[in-house]
Amino acid sequence: MFEDKIEAMNKQPNAADDNSGFEKRVYTVEEIMDILSIGKNTAYALVNSGVFHFVKVGGHYRISKKSFDRWLDNMESERPGCQLCD
Repeated sequence: MFEDKIEAMNKQPNAADDNSGFEKRVYTVEEIMDILSIGKNTAYALVNSGVFHFVKVGGHYRISKKSFDRWLDNMESERPGCQLCD
């Protein structure tokens, strides 16, 4: 039940715009893939690299939006390149 609610919230185009009062606080691996335009293996490698916080709920990764966004903002200010490749 809890997993279904989280999954449904993550599938909404913009959960912050609805009237439920909830602000989106996590990303799924699929959303990370879309945001970064990367494949599944690279996304999981990035999640497991420890560069941002995540939790595993019923076998599904939930990535902290706050820590991911902070990491992404820092990556944009650093030199371009693959962090996993360095």
